[in-house]
Amino acid sequence: MNGAILAGIDYGQENFEYTMNELAALTQAATIKPELTITQKLDKPVSATYFGSGKLNEIKNAATAKDAIDLIINDELTPTQLRNIEDQTNLTVIDRTALILEIFARRAHTREAKLQVQIASLQYRLPRLRTSSLNRFDQQTAGSGGGFTSRGSGETQMELNRRTIQNQINHLRHQLKEVEQEEQTKRKARDRSNLKTVALVGYTNAGKSTTMNGLLRLTGQDEEKQVFEKNMLFATLDTSVRKIQFADNKQILLSDTVGFVSSLPHQLVEAFKTTLSEAAQADLLIQVIDASDPHAREMVKTTEKTLHEIGVTGIPMIYAFNKADLEPQLSYPQIAGDQITFSAQDDESLNLLIKMIKKTLFADFETKTYLIPFDQGKYLEQLNSNASVLNTDYLAKGTLITAEVSPATAGILQKFEHSN
Repeated sequence: MNGAILAGIDYGQENFEYTMNELAALTQAATIKPELTITQKLDKPVSATYFGSGKLNEIKNAATAKDAIDLIINDELTPTQLRNIEDQTNLTVIDRTALILEIFARRAHTREAKLQVQIASLQYRLPRLRTSSLNRFDQQTAGSGGGFTSRGSGETQMELNRRTIQNQINHLRHQLKEVEQEEQTKRKARDRSNLKTVALVGYTNAGKSTTMNGLLRLTGQDEEKQVFEKNMLFATLDTSVRKIQFADNKQILLSDTVGFVSSLPHQLVEAFKTTLSEAAQADLLIQVIDASDPHAREMVKTTEKTLHEIGVTGIPMIYAFNKADLEPQLSYPQIAGDQITFSAQDDESLNLLIKMIKKTLFADFETKTYLIPFDQGKYLEQLNSNASVLNTDYLAKGTLITAEVSPATAGILQKFEHSN
């Protein structure tokens, strides 16, 4: 694993220490070893070099002592800053945006996710064509990347490179639009099913996939429907949608979405809008939060800020504080208003979460009694398959059945309503 010096400037921004810890986790997610963290307090970054000259010398000497080859900076650098820092330190300089884009490039599996990341990477590279001669991440992006970082290639070549990248972006956007139309067609088909939809959202590595797999297992879903889970940042970028049927026949569509991170690169905000379209259309959001993390509250703010930025607002939310089993002082599972403290690996916790989901989603369900003639068996079958049947009696005129039904089902069966 390559070694890196991590560095950042504390210029009064909120939660600086938290973002530096996050930078270390992101670095490890990119399979780079954090060797040392160096920080500087300034009123604002130096326009030409980001750090002061003395701090740059300190970073250069530390890198030599630690045999580090990378400098990872907790901010998005201007093209000038990136070039000047590389010139003065002889290190590969990777800013926070490039680091996150690299992780996304490695994690993307579906065609949609790959296209989104390629577009974001090219948008980031466009103004930096002459600045990052040392940045090995350049070779990870789409297109003929090698020649784009050549210095002294002349203005004509520079303009040609810019046009080439812009053409690549336009081509990729066209492909992405086609993929999005295919996904919209699938979504419309799901909408016609009238199933309630629930989206798991939250900070990366909070336990969304573990929660989804627990709910799938608890409701008897096939193991092949389980989603990928691993203890790492951005284990997956792909949105997974699964149908879940509870014991009382109530059904939902549950989606597991990409995790959030603070200071999300603006190049990826647009990509998140598409990736999180399932969340935007959901009837209920479950924000999964790592209760064992000392920065849990900051993570909640990060998630809600990102949701607001991409236009996901006005949807009911359950705050699910996960990993309570890692905190001895926490009592779980327990509910307090719209919050649940739980462990995604504990069945009692998951059952309590299911109870909250049902209470929120199915509040408009009604208990009705119907007398269904024997020659109208299809309606009886519909009730037995899709409703929570509370009681069944067989009378001379037909089947007397009491069930908890959705407004849609109540409308269909209105003619069979029976009053005692």
